[in-house]
Amino acid sequence: MNKVVITIARQYGSGGRTIGQMLANDIQVHYYDKELLKLASEESGINERLFVNADEKVKFTRLLKIVKNVYTGQLIPPDSEDFVSDDNLFNYQAKVIKQLAEEESCVIVGRCADYVLKDYDNVLSVFIHAPKDYCMEQAAKKVSMSSRELERYIVRTDRRRAEYYKYHTGREWTDARNYDLCLDSSKLGFERCVEEIKAYMKVRFTTE
Repeated sequence: MNKVVITIARQYGSGGRTIGQMLANDIQVHYYDKELLKLASEESGINERLFVNADEKVKFTRLLKIVKNVYTGQLIPPDSEDFVSDDNLFNYQAKVIKQLAEEESCVIVGRCADYVLKDYDNVLSVFIHAPKDYCMEQAAKKVSMSSRELERYIVRTDRRRAEYYKYHTGREWTDARNYDLCLDSSKLGFERCVEEIKAYMKVRFTTE
C-alpha cells in the first residue's frame, strides 16, 4: 500500500507527541498536530483562533453523560447559526484529516483521528500510555510546576481529552479495542516505541 497513516492518541506526559515526531522523521513523512487547526481554518474560512480555543476540549462537560455528538461526516453550512460551533469545528478538522489520509502518508496526533479514519484500510492507530510517576517525570521536563500542581494538570488534561473523545466518538478514550497498537512508553522508551510501530507497519502493510 502506497499511503500509510499512523494516528497517535496519547496520555499527557507519555511522550506520544515526541514519539510521533520521531516516527515521522524516521519514515520521512509529514507530522500533523497543531497544524491541523490551521488547515481546518483555511478549509472552512473560520478564524483559526476558534479552532485553537476548542482544541481537544468539550464545553459543558457536566452534560457529557447525557449528550454526545458522535461524528458522522456531515458539515454544517455557512448560512447556519451553528456554522462556527465547536461541533462544526470538529467536523472541519475531520474533513482535513480524511483529505490527508487520501493524499499522503503521514503521522497524525490526537483529534480523534483514529475514529475519523476507522473505515480506512491504510490507517494504523496507536495509543501511547505510561504510569503516573513516569508521566509526571516526563512532564516536569517541560513545564515548571510543583508536584501537586503538575499532577492536577496531568489529570485535568487527560480528563479533557477523554471527554472530547467520548463526545465525538461515543467511545472510551483508553479502551484498547479502539486501537491497533497500545504501547507503554515507560517500559519501551521512545526509540523502541518507534521501532515497534515500524515493525507493526511492516507486518500490516507489506504485501508479497
